[in-house]
Amino acid sequence: MEKLTFYALSAPEKLDRIGAYLSERLIRDVGRHRYGYVCIAMEALDQLLMACHCQSINLFVESFLKMVAKLLESEKPNLQILGTNSFVKFANIEEDTPSYHRSYDFFVSRFSEMCHSGHEDLEIKTKIRMSGIKGLQGVVRKTVNDELQANIWDPQHMDKIVPSLLFNLQHVEEAESRSPSPLQAPEKEKENPAELAERCLRELLGRAAFGNIKNAIKPVLVHLDNHSLWEPKVFAIRCFKIIMYSIQPQHSHLVIQQLLSHLDANSRSAATVRAGIVEVLSEAAVIAATGSVGPTVLEMFNTLLRQLRLSIDYALTGSYDGAISLGTKIIKEHEERMFQEAVIKTIGSFASTLPTYQRSEVILFIMSKVPLPSLHHPMEMGRTGENRNRLTQIMLLKSLLQVSTGFQCNNMMSALPSNFLDRLLSTALMEDAEIRLFVLEILISFIDRHGNRHKFSTISTLSDISVLKLKVDKCSRQDTIFMKKHSQQLYRHIYLSCKEETNIQKHYEALYGLLALISIELANEEVVVDLIRLVLAVQDVAQVNEENLPVYNRCALYALGAAYLNLISQLTTVPAFCQHIREVIESRKKEAPYMLPEDVFVERPRLSQNVDGVVIELLFRQSNISEVLGGSGYNADRLCLPYIPQLTDEDRLSKRKSIGETISLQVEVESRNSPEKEEVSRVPAEEITYETLKKAIGNVAVEEQERERRRQVVEKFQKAPFEEIAAHCGARASLLQSKLNQIFEITIRPPPSPSGTITAAYGQPQSHSIPVYEMKFPDLCVY
Repeated sequence: MEKLTFYALSAPEKLDRIGAYLSERLIRDVGRHRYGYVCIAMEALDQLLMACHCQSINLFVESFLKMVAKLLESEKPNLQILGTNSFVKFANIEEDTPSYHRSYDFFVSRFSEMCHSGHEDLEIKTKIRMSGIKGLQGVVRKTVNDELQANIWDPQHMDKIVPSLLFNLQHVEEAESRSPSPLQAPEKEKENPAELAERCLRELLGRAAFGNIKNAIKPVLVHLDNHSLWEPKVFAIRCFKIIMYSIQPQHSHLVIQQLLSHLDANSRSAATVRAGIVEVLSEAAVIAATGSVGPTVLEMFNTLLRQLRLSIDYALTGSYDGAISLGTKIIKEHEERMFQEAVIKTIGSFASTLPTYQRSEVILFIMSKVPLPSLHHPMEMGRTGENRNRLTQIMLLKSLLQVSTGFQCNNMMSALPSNFLDRLLSTALMEDAEIRLFVLEILISFIDRHGNRHKFSTISTLSDISVLKLKVDKCSRQDTIFMKKHSQQLYRHIYLSCKEETNIQKHYEALYGLLALISIELANEEVVVDLIRLVLAVQDVAQVNEENLPVYNRCALYALGAAYLNLISQLTTVPAFCQHIREVIESRKKEAPYMLPEDVFVERPRLSQNVDGVVIELLFRQSNISEVLGGSGYNADRLCLPYIPQLTDEDRLSKRKSIGETISLQVEVESRNSPEKEEVSRVPAEEITYETLKKAIGNVAVEEQERERRRQVVEKFQKAPFEEIAAHCGARASLLQSKLNQIFEITIRPPPSPSGTITAAYGQPQSHSIPVYEMKFPDLCVY
């Protein structure tokens, strides 16, 4: 070998003839089963290849590859492994001169086939598979960075390489799950096709350029589809974790786009398959968010929300094509519910990794998809339509709650812009109790910026709130502006939410948390006064009971007011205020414990059937509170005014109140004042009469007529012939011009004549109008 190597280096032009001779000998020895000579020939070729890097090596390489191919074609495992090892040595050599015509198609196919070896002997099978993986790794190393070589990223190659690697990852996992004995464990660690396949896959993806990612990811998706690997999810998630951590961070969004497209393509697949894709998408998106996700953020949420809406339709109809199939409806409803939960979880986990500005965009985007009962978003009619809209509202609000959880934004104007807050509070007026609860929890998530939320999960009347260890900051200027703009909206919806008959304990806990967090996060002196007025108005709702609320609801409102006033009195640190609140609470403990949260908000509430005859000593009195707070610098005049909610169009559009109920809200007046004025006759609310209802319905009819007239005008200009429109506009223009001429004639007069005035009848002087161009000016005016 030393002499042969010296000769080859001395006369490189002879290298191709040496290679041809050795190739001929090896082919002959393989045919005659002289495997010893085969090994000698391959060793000689390997050493010559490693030693000679001259420009004429290309022809020698052709002979070398021809012999490797011959060994790989053999049925003998040892020859296959020998050929693979030689190819790997060749792959690690950096050639000085490029090759324009070399092809590796055979090697890709053969190595991929070896990766799927099914030899009877487990040890031999493992060696063949590992040789196949090493061979693929060699092909990738040899070709991936050489633009003149065959393009390894073509689908014809990727469709063989990637599934071969995934096959070994998948099947060795299954073998390892049989838990080999401790004696066999070290050998397993040495010869593990799974680790080698993972290493090769990471190397392949790490070398992928921007334009090649798609060709590398598509075979992964196809493999997972063909082998039904989405449903267990474990292997699919592992695959995409390998992918996301291997590719360059700036290419992450391409993988996300591929998964989104695949989810759309599987819209009619089983819910378990779609849920698996969504779970994988969740894991991949969280990893991608640490890099660059780019413009795919809203695209991802749009796709997920669309799939959520489709899933709701599938659950309602029981079929993917809209036909009702009662036999499978229950199973599909269960599966679709699992899928919906997976989508919501994915939305939340991905949103939690986004920066604040992108999260705000996502929140607005999701809210815009919530169907609301308004003029611009007509609700679907009928049983199926109502169910569809309700389920859509619930799922989207769940998603919104996931996104808003942990949302930190110092400026509430940015966190709760007007267009978002208006739509969210409109949802709070719906009849469905579950939807209202979601809205309250979403508001709490946004307002809680210091992690105080969990401290108000239980409603109580603590004698010392310092044990809660609340984090309180001074209200900023931006928060003050926010409350000036939106406080009345918030108060109104809290007030109306308190009056709902379908409220349960969770609703009152959420209302208490919302009131408490507003007091901590957004309260200045004016807000504190308004919140106290609001809670006293809620106490009046329970006392007067014009809504005919059940006993539990009335007791709950009393208890809610006691808990909140106990909290706000200690936050304001006005001793006289605290004393009044504690006196009322102590009186309730002795005489009416059913008006305190400790007896109401428990698993088995202890209520009283006679809530009507409440004495004044058990109620918080507005006059006392006004007096004690007014003496401490608060606005006593404002405290004396009872809170009356404003009426907006939402009441008419919410589909939960009849017109009569809406009118009664609108004309509900005055003083539900302090309890001590109960003896004094209160000002009666305006009586609802037939004429009042007729007038209200008439106003609605006028609005409908005006809307219909506008629609007809628009339709006329859209559909009428041009000549008719031109004639109509011309007639109106001439009429307008004649009116203008009359106005000008009346209002615009020329100046009076220099010749003086003439006397009209009755001795009244009258100006004689002369056109300007006919006037005669004195000579002094001529220059």
